[in-house]
Amino acid sequence: MKPAMALRETLRRRLLERREKGLYRELRTLAASPTPLAEVDGEPLVTFSSNDYLGLATHPEVIAAQQTGAALGAGATASHLVNGHLHIHTALQEKIARLTGREAALVFSSGYIANVGTICALVARGDSVISDKLNHASLIDGARLCRANSLRFAHNDLSALERRLQRATASVGNTLVAVDGVYSMDGDCAPVAEIAQLCRAYGAWLMVDEAHGFGVLGSQSLPSAGSASRAGLCQDAVPVLMGTLGKAAGNAGAFVAGSRELIDYLVQFARPYIYTTGMPPAVAAGSLAALTVMEREPQRRRRLHSNIHYCRTRAQSLQLPLSPSGTAIQPLLLGCEREVLSVAAGLRAQGFLVGAIRPPTVPAGTARLRITLSASHSEGQIDALLQAVRALLPGSRTGESGAP
Repeated sequence: MKPAMALRETLRRRLLERREKGLYRELRTLAASPTPLAEVDGEPLVTFSSNDYLGLATHPEVIAAQQTGAALGAGATASHLVNGHLHIHTALQEKIARLTGREAALVFSSGYIANVGTICALVARGDSVISDKLNHASLIDGARLCRANSLRFAHNDLSALERRLQRATASVGNTLVAVDGVYSMDGDCAPVAEIAQLCRAYGAWLMVDEAHGFGVLGSQSLPSAGSASRAGLCQDAVPVLMGTLGKAAGNAGAFVAGSRELIDYLVQFARPYIYTTGMPPAVAAGSLAALTVMEREPQRRRRLHSNIHYCRTRAQSLQLPLSPSGTAIQPLLLGCEREVLSVAAGLRAQGFLVGAIRPPTVPAGTARLRITLSASHSEGQIDALLQAVRALLPGSRTGESGAP
């Protein structure tokens, strides 16, 4: 058999295996960003699958800023270190640093690149990186690629983390602990205050991924900084803070914030930053405008948290077994991949788009509907979704109750 045919046959076989297991993924085409109303593959749906937590992706001020930013050039034309760094990038980084309470910040083209690039720059062979088992794929891949000794601990298990710290710090290298602030598939938060205390005790560096916390969680003084800020942790306690601009900010790209030395170091040693074309100036301008609106309109955060409370209260009254989560991510674990697909299809037939999350994104046996809430949702839309979910679930599940 010719090599090209052998390749195609191998690909066909693997794709067929994925279909047979109920794990095949399909792209959906939206006519525009959801508001949360959207036209999906030609049909009108209410979306509960977007990470646009504050509704900024369709904010007219953000869109106008992005259009104006395009006048600076359709693209950055080169990597940041060659000639792709514009004044709009500097302004965005300064804004991020202020909103997160850090000395400086650095923008990346995506969250995946930010995490992989940062981990690989900070630790290498002879060092150790310790990760929560439910970390985002980008943190997991960064730990694999950096060539450091990679250790994992059971989700949010502080005793297991301490055992890993004892093992890692027995060697001569540096130790980095990397966790999500908010876990993207479960919606729960890491016990970052306790983790920071352990890192301090064992001399480890702490990196917190605030992809789902930035913009929606924070403290009174830093209301958008994320879960670490909400826990009262400053730059010294969390020296490496990562966040994205494609979720609560409704745009694209990501950032790492920390000390000036950290940012200078990443500019020198983070290969995905060094060898990637800079963020398009339009994206930087749109992100900057989104952060301005985020800061100016705290009622968007309040509306989101009101929707979270309403969703959980109504779900409990309907005896829907939502997982414990106080964030915009509200998972409904069903376990069986085919059941999740069936319920998601039933919801779509009734006008709702909800993510059907299956392995390998989540562990085997934990397939789920991933309901994501936005400040833009109305209580009526949330109520209609939950009523539809209840009607579609097998009777044995509607008798279970989930803790709010």
